Amino acid sequence: MNILAIGDIVGERTVEYLRGTLWDYRRQNNISMVIANGENASEISGIDARMAKTLLDSGVDVITGGNHTLRRRDLYPLLESSANVLRPANYPPAVPGGGYTLADIDGVRVLVINVLGTVDMEPLDSPFSCVEKILERENGRYDISVLDVHAEATSEKLAMGRYFDGRINIVFGTHTHIQTADETVLAGGTGYITDLGMSGPQNGILGVKTECALKKFLTKMPVKFEVADGKIEIFGAIFNVDIGQRRVNTVRRVTFQAQ
Repeated sequence: MNILAIGDIVGERTVEYLRGTLWDYRRQNNISMVIANGENASEISGIDARMAKTLLDSGVDVITGGNHTLRRRDLYPLLESSANVLRPANYPPAVPGGGYTLADIDGVRVLVINVLGTVDMEPLDSPFSCVEKILERENGRYDISVLDVHAEATSEKLAMGRYFDGRINIVFGTHTHIQTADETVLAGGTGYITDLGMSGPQNGILGVKTECALKKFLTKMPVKFEVADGKIEIFGAIFNVDIGQRRVNTVRRVTFQAQ
């Protein structure tokens, strides 16, 4: 079974590009499931309901989130009603929506969990204990499992991978917008990569127009970020999973872009 994980989607143009290409990419690469981090899909700041629905229609099975997910209030009803749109599970219970889901993919039950790191991020509940509780609660109800660790610190992401090695089949990091070159299968059979990278226009700085980012760095003044120009490029990884053995065979970094 091939599962494609797509890194942080930035901007509406990227969503539109995926709408026109993702189903074909799935067919050409024998992809059974797509998980995408969509927290920046609405022009950098959050994701609204329209962008979320477009991604789901375009071939994304589950949308994960991060520290910007709750910025768009019109998403809240969809977070409550759709099992396929997640926000980090370690937010307080009063926050709309849920942080994990059970998806049926061609008869395979896939548990997808989304958590936010706490190093140099918001002071939420421990992502380690949060995931432990979910695994205990859903024990016996899934065949394979996937974890999106939306975190700033590479050490925290790798710690999550090592800690859950052999207990969660796929662990990948998001948030930092730079794809790492450490894709691997850990000793216990978990497929891992520290960061999937950013999916969006590549001419700026992490999806933001260069002049906006530079102004922020040089002046320290408040700056309204705008989505960069240039070709759209999608970054992610394909995890080949042995369902019977419940372990990952291979992890392959992938990119594809508009011509």
